[in-house]
Formats: sequence, structure tokens, C-alpha cells
Amino acid sequence: MKFTLSWLHEHLDTNASLDAIVEALTRVGLEVEGVENPGEKLAAFKVAKVLSAERHPQADKLQVLSVDAGDGPMQVVCGAPNARAGLVGVFGAPGAYVPGSDITLKVAEIRGVVSNGMMCSTRELELGDDHDGIIELPADAPVGTPYPDYAGLNDPVIDVSVTPNKQDCMGVRGIARDLAAAGLGTLKPLKVDAVTGAGEGPQAGTDDPDGCPAFFGQSVSGVTNGAAPAWMQARLKAIGQKPISALVDITNYVMIDLGRPLHVYDRATLTGKLVARKARDGEQVLALNGKTYTLDATMTVIADDAQVHDIGGIMGGEHSGASDTTTEVLIECAYFDPDHIARTGQKLGLTSDARQRFERGVDPAFLDDGIAIAARLITEICGGTASQVTRAGTPPVEARSIAYDPARAETLGGLAVAPERQKAILESLGFTVSPDWQVGVPSWRRDVEGYPDLVEEVIRIEGIDTVPSTPLARLPGVAKPTATPEQKLERRVRRAAAARGLDEAVTWSFLSEAEAAPFGGGTWSLANPISEDLKVMRPTLLAGLLSAAARNLKRGQQSVRLFEVGRRYLADAERPTLGVILAGNARPRGWRGGPITKGAAGFDAFDAKAEALALLTTAGAPVDNLQVFGEAGDAWHPGQSGTLRLGPKTVLAAFGMVHPIVLKAFDLDGAVAGVELYLDAIPPKRATGFMRPAYAPPALQAVTRDFAFFVPADLAADALVRAVKGADKAAITTARLFDVFTGAGVEDGKKSLAVEITLQPNAKSFTDEELKAVADKVVAAAAKLGASLRG
Repeated sequence: MKFTLSWLHEHLDTNASLDAIVEALTRVGLEVEGVENPGEKLAAFKVAKVLSAERHPQADKLQVLSVDAGDGPMQVVCGAPNARAGLVGVFGAPGAYVPGSDITLKVAEIRGVVSNGMMCSTRELELGDDHDGIIELPADAPVGTPYPDYAGLNDPVIDVSVTPNKQDCMGVRGIARDLAAAGLGTLKPLKVDAVTGAGEGPQAGTDDPDGCPAFFGQSVSGVTNGAAPAWMQARLKAIGQKPISALVDITNYVMIDLGRPLHVYDRATLTGKLVARKARDGEQVLALNGKTYTLDATMTVIADDAQVHDIGGIMGGEHSGASDTTTEVLIECAYFDPDHIARTGQKLGLTSDARQRFERGVDPAFLDDGIAIAARLITEICGGTASQVTRAGTPPVEARSIAYDPARAETLGGLAVAPERQKAILESLGFTVSPDWQVGVPSWRRDVEGYPDLVEEVIRIEGIDTVPSTPLARLPGVAKPTATPEQKLERRVRRAAAARGLDEAVTWSFLSEAEAAPFGGGTWSLANPISEDLKVMRPTLLAGLLSAAARNLKRGQQSVRLFEVGRRYLADAERPTLGVILAGNARPRGWRGGPITKGAAGFDAFDAKAEALALLTTAGAPVDNLQVFGEAGDAWHPGQSGTLRLGPKTVLAAFGMVHPIVLKAFDLDGAVAGVELYLDAIPPKRATGFMRPAYAPPALQAVTRDFAFFVPADLAADALVRAVKGADKAAITTARLFDVFTGAGVEDGKKSLAVEITLQPNAKSFTDEELKAVADKVVAAAAKLGASLRG
């Protein structure tokens, strides 16, 4: 929402400085996004008079001017067709920056004649699109005066961010009301001078009481649609609105000034009665933005007997808009239901200044005053005779009141405010307060529904920065732990991942559809996302981490090791997850890694498995009991990925190399390893209190034995290790694979796997007979898998 300082003064009687106004706006909840003074960039330009104009000796289309800008005659070469002696215009001296041309003026020689600066056009000063000639000012314009001072351009433009609940501040008057309540002045009374109508009002009505409860109309005949007054054009231009014509500019001005959208129809284009009704499926309308929209039966339109003219409350149609030849208009001032407006705008993907106001909720009690103000401006600027007003439907203006206790400002808002002060604040905002504290809500505050909203109004005007910082009372003794087991688990794995050299990333919980597609798409999508890149709730953490890895690699990072703890959003629930991505170089190139021509080593599936096992160990998972299963899914590289499970169904982690198709979707080159730990699948530890049992090392030394087996080539090494470890659970504490061999001496279809087992004696050392018995059990257990002991 933009407005100028002088525009604000039309509604607010104040002596406050610009800085004080800006500070107060932010303080009351209207955050100032920027302040710009358009006159500052034109400060070097002055009003100047052309004393003489002679033809350039070397160019027929150029003239040599003698220009006086208050400092005596200066020679200027000019090519404007309207340059002549006696003309008063705008002059830029050497050193002035011309914003429209992006040049800094300097003394130059043009076709052999020295030129000191230039006479400027409106386009060169970014004051309009006219470039056919230089600016012509009235003959009595004071020569030597800075042009911004003469043209009134030193009028700061304030840009505020209006939150959705502040529909009353979508007009300059509403903002002025808030500033007056904040003590920066007095709100001026609004002048509403209705035009006395002659003759019957236009045929207008509403057949859609849900979408358009009230439709007011008034016609004005005999109008002349020329340019809007200079003061109105200047205000609209200052806030970025392009002046079009008097009739259109009047409706835009009233909308921004008072927050009341209006529309003006050319009555010559209408056939029969103009009504608000539901659209028919498949109806189309060519809107003012030049696009054709197909409508459905849920949308409210304004139509006559022949066709649709307006997408109700959002955008008018091109066919019936006011033009230079318009002589009779119909002013529409209607109330549209905010929910209907929002749904229609979302379906059509269409936004407008009118939609922004109607879907927030305009003042339903301002229809009569709104149409009266518009009719007065039209008759004063464009002439004509107004009809009586046609009023169809009933705007929702039921009185609302809220029982309020002033003590709630302190109990709920944290700030003690005297009841008299609260009453003054509420009344300055338009509320009424009875002696028993029944607070009447003004019609323009649709957002106020209960006493918490009244507390909010009091606190924001009094100043949220004045709310004291009061620490919560601390209970005596040692503080009790408040973290849940789930939070503790996340904390442990986060610290473990960081300790292993991984960098934590925090990525968006939303993805684009293209990013979610390689992972099977997302279950949950937003119907109205703020961006198509943030539409789908992520089904995996890998997508965000892959995007982050791609950005880092493209910026020269040689090794990327990222992790994130967050949520996956699946059909049944949110799933806490830890994701890891390993990309780039696992180790830098060096003499220990072999010939230098081989370069640096990349990550592989075993790196991912090592990270998964280490993090699962920290999380308290029974790592020794885990089983390795095959491919982890379509997003993973087949043959280079797997899952870690407790039994065949409980999947604790997926690990391995990411599928090349997925990498291509994220514009990644080379191999990338990844891990996903499913934290909610890890079985919780049994409650054993806060004290750990004392560590008691075994009294006797452990014994190790190695076994090498010929096994089928397709046998998983993990299966052999688990079989060997389970051969004698009392004696064998650990078993691990330490060698894999194929080649000379190994039959085709076979491979050699070597396993080291650790045996831990308890009461006494093992005898040779006991060790042989254990070895026999190991060989027997391996034989069940088709393994035979190497000779």
C-alpha cells in the first residue's frame, strides 16, 4: 500500500515529521517497507527560459539555444521540434544525472558546437512517456527555481505492508485513523457531499445474495471523459498508478483514498438490466488486462441481458469500460462476500487491487457514501447530470458488540493500561464504549471478533515495545528435564552427525512438483501456494539436500557432506527423519591414494553405510542385530544401495548411491551417496534410570579365530556373518567380515569370504576341546548356507 505524505495530510491534521510518521506506522503494526522522495533525483534540474533559438550550422534538425536557468545565458544544442524562443522548460546543467536516459550530463561538442547541458522531456525525467518534445511550462514559471519545488515533486512516497487482518488500512484514510489513535494528530472529518439525483436510478440489482449481498448503482449522463486533474494524476503517478482517463482515475483514486473499490460502465455498451449473478459454466469474459477467462457456476459476475461485463469484485470487462467517447456512465458500488472473492481469484489465478480489498473485507456500511463521493467527483471533473441511486440487496451491517474487561490488557497482553486510556484508544479507532464496557465494533473492522482482538488494538496503539520483559517464576530446586524421548533422540543424532564432520542444513519443507517427482511425488500439495517451487510437502529429506549439494558444488566446493533432521510428510503421518548427502570428493588427491593421475576419491555406498551404522549406534539402535537387505527403492541405484532392518519388516535406514536419473533431475554430475534414518522406527531404550551401570571389563582375555569359506557368488556376506555369529551365542561375542576374494583358486560361481570371530571366556579360559567344538559349530552353521571351509 503506497501513498504520499501530502495525501496522508488530506485526512490527518498533524505537525509530525516524516521520521515520526514512519516510526509510528511500524509501531502500530503497519510495517514501512520503504520511503522514497521522487524529487530528490531531480534536484539538479531547474526551471529555465529559452532566450533565443537558431538553426545549427551543421544540422537541419538541431537548434542552438540560449538558455537562462537563473545563472545567465548558456548555450545548449537541442533537437526537440518544439524548442523555440520564449519557451519555459526544464534544464539540466552539466553534472546532472538524467534518470530516463541513464546518463550524466557534461559539456559536449555536437557537430562542432559546444552544448552545456540539455532541455529535458518528460520521459527523460521519468515523469511520463512523452518524448516528442521538451517539457513546456507556463510562461510565468519562476526561472531558476528547482524543478521539483515548482512541480511539487518533493512529496515523499511511503510504502507500508498491510497484514491481512487490517482491511481498514487498505485506504489512506484508514492509515490516518491509526496514526491519529497513536497520537500523531487528529483525523479530519470525511466530507461526503451527495449529488442530488434527477430522474430514476439505473436498472441494477443482485440475483446472487451470497456472493453479492448489495449492489448500488447511479448513472451520470452528459459526461466528458478527458484527462483527470493534475493533482489527481500526480498522486496516482507517485504511487505507481498510470493515469488513464478521468473516469477510470476517479475510481482508482477513491479505492486507494478510502479503500472502496468502484467500477464505471459505459451505459452505451449495456443491454437491459445490470445485475450481479452466478456465472454459467463455460461463460467467458475479456477482462481489462486483455485476457479471456472461462468462468464456472461458483463465481459471481456482473452481467446484463446480453453478456458478462465484469468478474464481480475482481476485474471489469474490456467491452464495457469507459472510453474517450463515453457520454453516460453507470457507477457500480457493491459489496462482495470476501470468501467468494478469494475462491474466484484463486481459481482464475487473477489478482487485482480490487480483489485485495474485497477478499479482506471492505466496509459494508460505506456503500452510500462511496457512491456519493464518486458521483460528486465525476460531475465536478467530467460534468454531467446524476440520476437517483438504485439500491438492491442489503449489506451485512448488523451491529456487533463485545463484552470487555480492561484488566485483560495486562493479563493477556502483558501491559497495564489505565481504563480511561483504553477507552480513548478504542474510541479513536472507531469503536464505541458503553459505561459497562460493551464495546461496539465499527463496520470496517471485520477482523474483530472477541476480547483478545480488543486487547491487541490497545496494546499495538499503546506500543508493543512498552510491554515489560518479565521472566517466568523459577521453581526452587533443580530444574526438571522437559525434553521428550523423541527430542532427546534427535539431539543425539544431530550432535553425532556434526561430530562426524557433516554440516547441518535446513531446507524447505515444501518442494516443487518437479523435485518431488523422482521420489514418487508428494502426498500433500497446496492448492494455493505462494510459489510453484514451494507447492508439495516433501516426501523425503534427500530432495532438499540434493538441491543444496548442487548449489555448493557449482560454487566450487570440492566436498559436500550435509545432513538434516526434519520431517517427511507421508500419507499416514509426519515421520521424523535424518537425511545425509555425500557428494564430491571423499578424500583429496594425494600420494597415499595411488597415482596422481587417478585424482581424488569419491564417495561410495560403503561410505553411506558407515555413516548409517555410526548414527544408528548413537541413536541406540541394536546395530549388531541389524540385517542388510537389497535395493532401497526407485530413488536409489540398484545394486549399490540397501536397507538396514530389524527383521524383514522394520526398516531403520536406507543407504547407498542415489540413482543417476534422480541426480539428473537435480542437475548433479558424478556419483552421490546418501542415507535416510527413520528415527521413529528405532526401538526406544528401556527405562533404566539416569545412572549407567558401572563398567566391569571381563577378567579373561578374548580369543579370535579366522575362518575362510567358499560360498556361492550370490550369497550376501551379511547372511554368512549372522550365521557364524549365531553358531554359539554364549561364546561368540562378535563376528566380522575382513576379506572377499575371487580369482585364482576359486571356482566359477563361487567367492571366498573370510570372517573373524571373537570368543569371550567367562569363568575360565577355553580348552582346546572347547575351541574345536565352537569351530565345528561355526563350520556347520556356514554349511547350511552352502559354504565350505577352505583347505
